Amino acid sequence: MNKKSKILVLGSRGLVGSALMRELFAQGYLNVLSPLRPELDLFRQAEVENYFSIHRPDYVFMAAAKVGGIFANDTYRADFIFENLLIQQNVFNAAFKSKTPNLLFFGSACIYPKNAPQPMKEDSLLTSPVETTSEPYAVAKIAGLKCAQNFRKQYGLNWLTVIPANLYGPNDTYHSQNSHVIPGMIARMHEAMKNDDAEFKIWGSGKAKREFLFVDDLAKACLHFISHQGEKPDFLNIGTGIDIEIFELAKLISMKMNFQGRLVCDQAMTDGSSRKLLDNSKIESLGWFPKILLEDGLDIVIKEFKTKNA
Repeated sequence: MNKKSKILVLGSRGLVGSALMRELFAQGYLNVLSPLRPELDLFRQAEVENYFSIHRPDYVFMAAAKVGGIFANDTYRADFIFENLLIQQNVFNAAFKSKTPNLLFFGSACIYPKNAPQPMKEDSLLTSPVETTSEPYAVAKIAGLKCAQNFRKQYGLNWLTVIPANLYGPNDTYHSQNSHVIPGMIARMHEAMKNDDAEFKIWGSGKAKREFLFVDDLAKACLHFISHQGEKPDFLNIGTGIDIEIFELAKLISMKMNFQGRLVCDQAMTDGSSRKLLDNSKIESLGWFPKILLEDGLDIVIKEFKTKNA
């Protein structure tokens, strides 16, 4: 990329999109398009085609998606597969018709098989079934990855996919049920503290292990990957190489939020996969490494949450 490249960020108000916007501006990219839904409704094929034909971006970052945590994935199964497939196909179609040379699609760690060897390497994809609670979302994301991969193979386009670990960071959605692990836990613990609850329920056994990536690290990795001049794979993992038990994560958050009650495990709730740790060797071979430790990242997001909910 050069500083004059026309860059389109889809989903610019979300967790990933807003991090990309911060990083692009920090690096001096000023020719950035960031349409909101009144200007560009990604569910409408003709509207998407028209936008691409007018603006003809050099780079597209597909950060727009329907996302949520384990509860939302398992509850709104039809919404997750249908809406994500619709957005993806409309964007891929319009990008191809307008001859967009560079595109970055965002996958998810849930696309890997439930019983994939840990840490999960990219060649584990499609070797066995995914975890059932996130299957509709995972299928949509696998379809997007394969679409980008095969447009690259057939037409020589620089269309790539990144597969991030569990994300958290500024501008996240803090919902007690529908959010990802960290923002959901912060929101529920805040409610418990407001209600003077004697205990906080951790969903599942607390023994499942997850890897967490600060979203600003992801944004830096994405710009590094798409603009890398050497040979690069069709898709790669972006993580930290470190995971943590959910119970230990809850302990860490409770300490930082000063929750005084007991932590108990609600085993009526599913754990999902027992472990999801990404193999980070491909992105590291291209010269990128994460910078923000989990403890430091939690300080940032808890401060942001408290400011918004004072």
